[in-house]
Amino acid sequence: MKKKEKKVCRTSIGGQAVLEGVMMRGRTSMATAVRDGEGVIRLEAERLKPNKGIINKIPIVRGAVNFFVSMYTGVKILSRSAEVYGEDDSEPSKFEKWLAKTFKVDIMSVVMFLGVVLGLAFSIGLFFLVPQLLGTLFEKYVTDIPVWRNVFEGVLRIAIFVLYILLTSLLKDMRRTYMYHGAEHKTITCYEKGLPLTVENVRGCRRVHDRCGTTFMFFVMFVSIFVFTIFGAIFPMITEGALRFLAKLALLPIIAGISYELLKLLAKTDSPLVYIFKLPGLLLQKLTTREPTDDMIEVAITSFNKVLKMDADPNEPECSFVCPEKLSLLLKRVKESFAEKGIDESDAEWIVSSVTGIKRSEMSEEKKISASNVEKINALVEERLTGKPLCYCLGNQDFYGFEIKTDNRALIPRPETEELVSEAVKSIKETDRVLDLCTGSGAIAVAVKSLTKATVVASDISADAIALARENFEKNGLDIEAVTGDMFEGVDGKFDVIISNPPYIKSADMENLQTEVKDYEPTLALDGGDDGLKFYRIIAERAQDYLNENGRLYLEIGYDQGDEVRELLDEKYSVEIIKDISGNERIVKAELK
Repeated sequence: MKKKEKKVCRTSIGGQAVLEGVMMRGRTSMATAVRDGEGVIRLEAERLKPNKGIINKIPIVRGAVNFFVSMYTGVKILSRSAEVYGEDDSEPSKFEKWLAKTFKVDIMSVVMFLGVVLGLAFSIGLFFLVPQLLGTLFEKYVTDIPVWRNVFEGVLRIAIFVLYILLTSLLKDMRRTYMYHGAEHKTITCYEKGLPLTVENVRGCRRVHDRCGTTFMFFVMFVSIFVFTIFGAIFPMITEGALRFLAKLALLPIIAGISYELLKLLAKTDSPLVYIFKLPGLLLQKLTTREPTDDMIEVAITSFNKVLKMDADPNEPECSFVCPEKLSLLLKRVKESFAEKGIDESDAEWIVSSVTGIKRSEMSEEKKISASNVEKINALVEERLTGKPLCYCLGNQDFYGFEIKTDNRALIPRPETEELVSEAVKSIKETDRVLDLCTGSGAIAVAVKSLTKATVVASDISADAIALARENFEKNGLDIEAVTGDMFEGVDGKFDVIISNPPYIKSADMENLQTEVKDYEPTLALDGGDDGLKFYRIIAERAQDYLNENGRLYLEIGYDQGDEVRELLDEKYSVEIIKDISGNERIVKAELK
């Protein structure tokens, strides 16, 4: 056995190995780190309720209470770690839902409680009932001295415990859990030695620890020999059968309480005088711990560091696991959160589709969404809940079959503008030269260039918008000239077609726009001046200087601006007003006279 490592900074932080992870528990907080099926370390941390009750101050009683609380917490954390690793994604049954609704109980709490009860029942049967039955045979055929029977049963319990550990270590998942147990001990020991918590430092520390639950279990089995012997001496009439078994169960909290105090007392000193009492538990830990891999050590360090921060800083935030989810449950959760904010539920489907690649038409098929994708979806949902437009959250928008990058540098391309493009490309030839005036994201320029192969120039007053447009030209592999300037400034040459979706909202109406439009989309791309016609006047006055003979204008307008724009253009152009699919006047087609 390695030489005992001297503790430089003692800590009360203790832990537990779970499925592919480690839980650490400190004075005021508890954190569990689990490496999920994708290899990502997931972290969950919560603050513990202050335990100021008198029970926590009464020796033996506090140990008994902590014993049962620890069992409950252990089962709960094991269940949570299974969810993270993706092994528990079942939906509550109809009975479970009825039970929760009728009796106002948390189903998970009931499951945890039953888990503790069943765990206790199994342990009691294995470590108390079996030894008692064999103890009866020992007393009958070997010796009827009570103390030797109690010693025999105690040794038998220890033997069963060792055999149980050896058999479970044959299972792959249990072997890995024992490895995480080793990572937990090594991490705590590294901290107590005063070393920085690095993988290299932790790896060099021993994997046994004074405050381990394995040592506690040994103390329980060892102390039970003395408690049962004393009890038998006081009550010699209770020697056999169900009464003896029930008496042992009644004494279990006392045994657990004494064992807890013993563990706590011995952990306070490194004196060689008490080492003999620690040695059996440390030897058993050689079986319940194994040498961990470096990635397991990383998990243990993550959990430990979070507890350190939370214990030191009351403002250190809690956090929750991101777990794999069923598609149906994920959509339901997101749609409900959107409904509370008045957001269309279809946005939930668009977000899920964007992240996972699942088509909206396939949303009814049950699929499992990975934790990493759930994390991305959650982040987008949080953005959308602030009122940020869906397209800005997703970062793209489909426009006429082309993917357009979108952000707050430019207006989000609308379906009405697709109708503008559809009308314009009917007459644009490959040999034509086209100017996209007020290009914004460059969506019109991308569609026109892709559909007609014409020469396209895109212009906008906003340098940010032009930068975004250039990104979209490159993204779609298109050779389009981009010009920064106020309307026609910086534009050279003449064109066969000028197409534009200029700002046309009246300044007074800007405050009445939807919040997500008013607060997120650029005002520069929306405000059309006092009457909304500012930019149509500029086009009416100057466009002919940039048009070839028989050149054409294609302009998007507000639903109530047709007559006014016609009046502006009538002197120099033959004007046609075209309605959109909703029946609103939306497109102006004007040809030089």
